[in-house]
Amino acid sequence: MMKNNNATPRRDFLKNMALATGTGFFLSSFQGNPSKKQKEIIVGHGDFTYKVDKNWGNQDPGKYPVNHCHEMVQDSKKRLILLTNHIQNNILIYDKSGKITQNWTLKLPAAHGLTLSQEGNEEFLFITDTDLHQVYKTTMQGKVLLTIDYPKEIKTYEKADDFKPTEVAVAPNGDFYVADGYGKNFIIQYSPKGEYIRHFGGKGDSKDQFDCCHGVTLDMRKPENPSLLITSRSKQEFKRFTLDGKHLETISLPGCWICRPVIKGKYLYFAVIVTVSWYDYDGMVVILDENNRVISLPGGSAPVYEGGALQKPVYDGLTFLNPHDVCVDDEENLYVPQWYSGKTYPVKLKRI
Repeated sequence: MMKNNNATPRRDFLKNMALATGTGFFLSSFQGNPSKKQKEIIVGHGDFTYKVDKNWGNQDPGKYPVNHCHEMVQDSKKRLILLTNHIQNNILIYDKSGKITQNWTLKLPAAHGLTLSQEGNEEFLFITDTDLHQVYKTTMQGKVLLTIDYPKEIKTYEKADDFKPTEVAVAPNGDFYVADGYGKNFIIQYSPKGEYIRHFGGKGDSKDQFDCCHGVTLDMRKPENPSLLITSRSKQEFKRFTLDGKHLETISLPGCWICRPVIKGKYLYFAVIVTVSWYDYDGMVVILDENNRVISLPGGSAPVYEGGALQKPVYDGLTFLNPHDVCVDDEENLYVPQWYSGKTYPVKLKRI
């Protein structure tokens, strides 16, 4: 993707706008220049403020190269697991200090979605690749246990290229749901063995359809009534469904091109990859409470509601470069991998 020649003036304009709307930060060297001494940046609002560390995950690109850093999860050993689409190392495993402890690859050219699955005392990973049109279940060491190809059971899928999976969510019974976010926009449910069960959604404008179902996650905040939260990114909204595919509600988030939803405790987190332009650096992190109200916008202007509707947030022009996901660790620090960011490593936001 070609970058906009007017990137710097636009960043300056947005930075001034963000200052005018109450975002708290101190000017810093832009990410990508870790040799420059970084001044302190504080982002976020209310009880959810963070100190930005752009150097936390930096590595020697000759040893641990990345292209796009797509998603991150934390496992039971408190390791931070990063998915990249560089075929030399699809997986980089960090300790909490930012040191790489392990790396491995499936040689996936378009690795996109990373989901951690807990089965008894064991953990597994689900990884999607949008170019190879497959979903993989692996051990934590990278051994492939299950491969899902395009769903021939669904008549609208005529060839592998129709299937471009972006994310997986795993239910308590082991069933898993694949979001075909860059393909036909269906959510496809499989048994733990990879057997097709059902599908729902598809591309469209009705309440039970999607326009880029980029992310899906299991919401267990009401354990007696689990549900699926699903991104409809081009519509700038989440949609909630039952586990058997019935629409429950739509959560509108104007100005936010949403990646995947992430649940931690009572709160919903997600990265906004873009607010204005796909051809320039942009984006922020958003935090919602259990009532679906935005309470903090790290990397953006303070949340404002008018007439019950969220007003479009403004990128601060400084903190992120197209964030693609957010990982919340056991201490409620945030780790943000970035897409199309000049091959940068994840940014850490330390909770204050």
